[in-house]
Amino acid sequence: MNAPLDVLENIPFDSLEVPKGYEMIDGKLVEQQMGAKSAWVSGDLHARLQAFSRQNHLGWAFPQDTAYRCFGKKKTVRKPDVSFIRPGRLPNEELPEGDLLIAPDLAVEVVSPNDTVYELDEKVEEYLAAGVRLVWVINPLTRVAIVHRADGTMAKVREDQELSGEAVVPGFRCRLGDVLPPVPTTST
Repeated sequence: MNAPLDVLENIPFDSLEVPKGYEMIDGKLVEQQMGAKSAWVSGDLHARLQAFSRQNHLGWAFPQDTAYRCFGKKKTVRKPDVSFIRPGRLPNEELPEGDLLIAPDLAVEVVSPNDTVYELDEKVEEYLAAGVRLVWVINPLTRVAIVHRADGTMAKVREDQELSGEAVVPGFRCRLGDVLPPVPTTST
């Protein structure tokens, strides 16, 4: 995309490409900076989810920068850090060339240094309103994940507890601490 940002309003939303490292929120490009720790967590979790879903023929696991345009009439494109779509939801079980036009079944956000609580809450609410059935917000600093479900219930998962795919990714379980970077040891 070579157009200046102020020209974007003249380009039809459906044909607008959202560059790598950006999301579109209400028609405006917003840079999404991910720190190394957050990127490592999302990469590790994606690898585990992808291996499990392939082995068990459960669906499609996607890494960060996979774009979703599933927010109704809002000019919004979100890129969860990890996402999953169960079988039977993609036409002919084929991946599109461009953005996904359906909501993922699972969306994962890994807290980055520049994320605000407001932004994360807004993302979670948008995901749930779009039909996402399960949202995990993982905070590598506090070593806690908050699980948000479509029915409005929430749960806190600590590093010694397991994240569960519940009915969304049946059988997937992963101890949260296993996808977090090791705690640095201090030498004396």
